[in-house]
Amino acid sequence: MKIEEIIKTNVTLTNSKRIILNVLYTQNIIAEKFNEVLKPYDLSSEQYNVLRILRGQNGNPINMFVIQERMIAKTSNTTRLVDKLLLKEFVTRKVCPDNRRKIEVAITQKGLDALTQLEPKVIAHENHFAKNLNTEELELLNILIEKYRNQ
Repeated sequence: MKIEEIIKTNVTLTNSKRIILNVLYTQNIIAEKFNEVLKPYDLSSEQYNVLRILRGQNGNPINMFVIQERMIAKTSNTTRLVDKLLLKEFVTRKVCPDNRRKIEVAITQKGLDALTQLEPKVIAHENHFAKNLNTEELELLNILIEKYRNQ
């Protein structure tokens, strides 16, 4: 369905406006479906992102600045996200022994277990949105989106 039909407009949209509307609308649909995947685990997409970042550290703690730097949503309140994950016992938080102003965060086994349980559901979510495109189209779409974004 074309974006004009979705937003029910008869106005002729420029290509630049159509792409913005298409990207925003698509992002909302993807986010809504992803939130459904995460809901049984009482996780937000931002909390999931933090857990994935921490898992990538292979057991080594990292500070809040590094987490924030690697977040997809750069505006996220990392301290608040880590606090919520701490309450769920998905992460640990300690003062850095070398610099008491730094807080180090690490994923717990419970956090790793949650990611392991989520992994097949996340893959199914990704595959659901990719199913209408072949490999070449997926590669081209990635190239075009990256080119569009990197002004």
